[in-house]
Amino acid sequence: MKIIDAHIHLVQCIAGTESNGEMRACGGGRGICADGTVYELIPADWHTDTVTPERALQVMDAHEVERAVLLQGGFLGFQNLYSYEAQQKYPARFLAAGAYDPYSGKRDAIVRHLFEELQLRVVKFEVSTGSGLMANHPVFALDGDMLERELAFADEHGLVFVIDIGKLGSPSSQIEALRRAILRHPSMKFVVCHLLAPKQSELTAMVQGLERLRLPNVWFDLASLQHNVRPDAPPYPVTRQFIRAAIGVVGAERLLFGTDLPSNLCHHRYADMVNTVAADEALSAEQRQCILYENARQVFWDGK
Repeated sequence: MKIIDAHIHLVQCIAGTESNGEMRACGGGRGICADGTVYELIPADWHTDTVTPERALQVMDAHEVERAVLLQGGFLGFQNLYSYEAQQKYPARFLAAGAYDPYSGKRDAIVRHLFEELQLRVVKFEVSTGSGLMANHPVFALDGDMLERELAFADEHGLVFVIDIGKLGSPSSQIEALRRAILRHPSMKFVVCHLLAPKQSELTAMVQGLERLRLPNVWFDLASLQHNVRPDAPPYPVTRQFIRAAIGVVGAERLLFGTDLPSNLCHHRYADMVNTVAADEALSAEQRQCILYENARQVFWDGK
């Protein structure tokens, strides 16, 4: 079965910035924040604080993953150039997204470099209050002027727009505002991360949110779903319940497999995350192939 992982991260260095302050490596694949909070970011048995393209390919090859989308986020820190260089070195395996802080004083020069000079084709915005833009800036409206400027730029440059709006019910999880913003850009492709990041108790709220974002140019990745709906364990019956509910609302053709490598490998086996979809007998073979491969190929590679 062909697989594309639509949500992974390379790590040249741990350089995160989140609500607990800046985060830097403290050994054993962990990161420590300014307030002393420690996170497991990279499996300890990798014996490193980095995730090289070659290490990612090793995992991918072991699980027959054909390609992966390299996303950026505040939690690990933007890895734009490192991801771009990986894409250039392994163009058949990686597609790099670019990320930036729209509040930067040199914003115009940054976007010109990332998307005109380097010609990245995907832009990633994490706006969450945990480790996204709203963790270090005031809460803003997703249908307001600031994000509209970035959407207009992405629309003009034909970029796939990947957005992480944070945990369901959080101040950044502005589903109605996001719907209004998306409706202003019907020709763009949008990918909303983490299937809206629901908790186990929020199945109904997730379904309601998906109903509002059920639009012809919107897809949803499944990265970190096992973690968000915990407690759950292989073969992840709770996670499967959420995936099946999502299929009932938006259809299997709107879901993208993703793992959030490396962080989720601290607690979940890659094969088990694949088999959450691949071995779910409640799904048809066509549905499984759509989620694991075909949808990402259409969204990010225009079906090529």
